[in-house]
Amino acid sequence: MKKYTIPVKGMTCASCVARVEKVVGKFDHLQNVAVNFANEKLTFESEHDKVDLHEIAGKVKEYGYELELPKEDHNSHTMESTSGHQHDEESYAGVKRDFLISLIFTVPIFIISMFYDFEFFREIWQLDRDTTNKILLILTTPVMFISGKRFFIIFWNNLKHFSAEMNSLVAIGTGAAYGYSVLTTLFPSLIVNEGTTPHVYFETAAVIITLILLGRWLEDRAKKKTNSAVKKLLKLRPDKALVKRNDKEEIVSYSDLIIGDVVIVKPGENIPADGEIISGSSNIDESMITGESMPVEKSIGAKVIGGTFNTSGSFNFKVEKLGDNSVLGKIIKMVEEAQGSKAPIQKLADKIASIFVPAVIFVAILTFAAWLIFPETLQFDKALINFVAVLIIACPCALGLATPTAIMVGTGLGANKGILIKNGEILELMREINTIVLDKTGTITEGKPKVSNIFSIDYNESELLQIIGSIENKSEHPLSKAIVEKAKEYELKFDEPDKFNSKSGFGLSAELIGKQYLIGNKKMMEENSVNLSQVELKYSNYSNEGKTVIFTAENNKLIGLLTIEDPVKESSKSAIEKLKRSGLKVIMMTGDNELVAKSLAAKIGIDDYFANVLPEDKSGKVKELQANRNRIAMVGDGINDAPALAQADVGIAIGKGTDIAIETSDVTLVKGDLNDVVRAINLSKSTIRTVKQNLFWAFIYNTLGIPLAAIGLLNPMIAALAMSFSSISVVTNSLRLKRAKI
Repeated sequence: MKKYTIPVKGMTCASCVARVEKVVGKFDHLQNVAVNFANEKLTFESEHDKVDLHEIAGKVKEYGYELELPKEDHNSHTMESTSGHQHDEESYAGVKRDFLISLIFTVPIFIISMFYDFEFFREIWQLDRDTTNKILLILTTPVMFISGKRFFIIFWNNLKHFSAEMNSLVAIGTGAAYGYSVLTTLFPSLIVNEGTTPHVYFETAAVIITLILLGRWLEDRAKKKTNSAVKKLLKLRPDKALVKRNDKEEIVSYSDLIIGDVVIVKPGENIPADGEIISGSSNIDESMITGESMPVEKSIGAKVIGGTFNTSGSFNFKVEKLGDNSVLGKIIKMVEEAQGSKAPIQKLADKIASIFVPAVIFVAILTFAAWLIFPETLQFDKALINFVAVLIIACPCALGLATPTAIMVGTGLGANKGILIKNGEILELMREINTIVLDKTGTITEGKPKVSNIFSIDYNESELLQIIGSIENKSEHPLSKAIVEKAKEYELKFDEPDKFNSKSGFGLSAELIGKQYLIGNKKMMEENSVNLSQVELKYSNYSNEGKTVIFTAENNKLIGLLTIEDPVKESSKSAIEKLKRSGLKVIMMTGDNELVAKSLAAKIGIDDYFANVLPEDKSGKVKELQANRNRIAMVGDGINDAPALAQADVGIAIGKGTDIAIETSDVTLVKGDLNDVVRAINLSKSTIRTVKQNLFWAFIYNTLGIPLAAIGLLNPMIAALAMSFSSISVVTNSLRLKRAKI
């Protein structure tokens, strides 16, 4: 299933969203069609290898909208996000231009119209009503057909398909006021009633278009800020890189980089791609990617992440990943997909928007008829003005912006904190979580076994470690690696063992400098009749603490033991306390035995745990919890826990740096810090609270505004101003999320 994301031009409200979704959704081979009004992008999926984007774009264009298709020569590893942001800039510039043109003509129209009935103005103006009206006609026409052209083009395209949306309301309202005024000015005999020339409404049409364009311009300015997270991430990747090719250094653009290139990075530069250091060393600031505030020391063999900042030192690295395959590329893609997705709460707004505009047109016609039918209100002028007011006040712009702007800011804030959320549905669902299931290894603990205790009987510590390290150095087992790492801390040199043998589930045996050695667990010692009586108490105490005990025997005589444990992350205990204070039930799940699980649970403050759970059984445990109507968030490493992550209501992958499993989870915590689980839930609550506030004001605004307009208490120009600023207020409220403490 391939996913497509394409910028859409020409959308102005929630009704536009419904229209584009309906048109694209009619193509049989497309699935999960969704349009995001806030970032003006269409997304859909298809199993077909070749999707005719030009056919889709052609159909959409029939309704007055334009898909900005990717160029055929688009470089395969250049991040596609840039085209969407270019579209944002073009749209913003176009609206600003149309607004300024409209403003230049509208100011004199408004002054003349508003002051003409005052005697002091007529003494200055000295032109009769008929001439004044013709001047107003000349001034208003550019406003209607240059600045306001966008409304009428989309209205006409919609009319051909018997559909309507916000542009239709603006076009009908301003068109009616302008058309009536043109007839009054050019053919007064058709309109004159009992010798009185009716009032013209050029200023109404011009001011409405100008105010709506002002609102659209300010709205676009605000919307640009909601997408700042992705823009910040895009700026991290430098446009050029210094590479070494054929023993020569040359500067190339990012798009010309290829896998295997050797890139030279100097102090104060951003790293352009993912790769491995092959010479030199440095301290690298990875905070924008991982959220870690302290620079990380890197030397030969270390992995570097594209977009991170080289604080000191120079080094060369070999390019391994570019564009969408890089860590930065995947993060940008995930954030953009989340920002382009829809939360379930938005479905209500979309459903209302789909029937809203036709209903408003019907109400406007009823308003017009009512002001003509009833004898006490028999006034064509008032009927027309109230008809226009109803149409303008009802434009559902705020309704379309309420949810997506909050989702964009919320997911952007999360990305800045190292919390990557897959889509709006997950963001909404997280606030309903009541049970957190934590995998032990790599989630609560570091996931890196370390030697914690050494007890030697016949040798000192370094001598015992030298013996054990020489033998364990031949094994690839994770516990063996932990012992070797400890031995290296003592700067010990290893001897080469003979007759090395590994017995799965027990330990190792080998001959070293003419002596026979056994290194393993209690079962191995007992099987070889090694006397453990002098360390029975130590073994019992260490086991109760959840440590793995490894015995060493020389010629079947015990010479010492050491313990290995997976250290608990410094943040785990405080994070678990915060989760519990938030009213969440916290459960640990581990493959360790009951004794080890109980000891660790007591140490970190967890009351409930599942012990002896095999990886394939973890999803079953999650399902058991869900059967009791629990909303479960499973927190694991994103690889070994994949079935359980998929079964949970929300799967949270916890990782670090290049090891993060970005594509396998609903939420990815880049830093590997359990405190980010708390932050993710708080972010969900803050975002959905903002969405509800936005929807409330959008609904209330239209609910109160339409009746006021219908009964003649709302001037169309005031309606246009109110409609424009309702959208701005919704976007501004969403932007408040940027300052939310999570």
